[in-house]
Amino acid sequence: MTRENVYEKLNVVFRDVFDDESIEVNDATTADDIEDWDSFEHINLIVAIEEEFGFKFPMGKTVTMKNVGEMVDYIMEMGK
Repeated sequence: MTRENVYEKLNVVFRDVFDDESIEVNDATTADDIEDWDSFEHINLIVAIEEEFGFKFPMGKTVTMKNVGEMVDYIMEMGK
């Protein structure tokens, strides 16, 4: 899976979770960039990403990722 493929899937997940078709995430995207991304929606987002990509994030990983780029790095690592 390429980084581009991961972003294509992530954009669909983010748009669905936040009900906003204009969302386009990139490496630098953080919770501060998406209006409704709070701690509750973070949980919904992580669950949706886990379902989309077929793996579970370790609990410690979900709170230490600083941006979407780190999330993509981890997804790509898990997809190997």
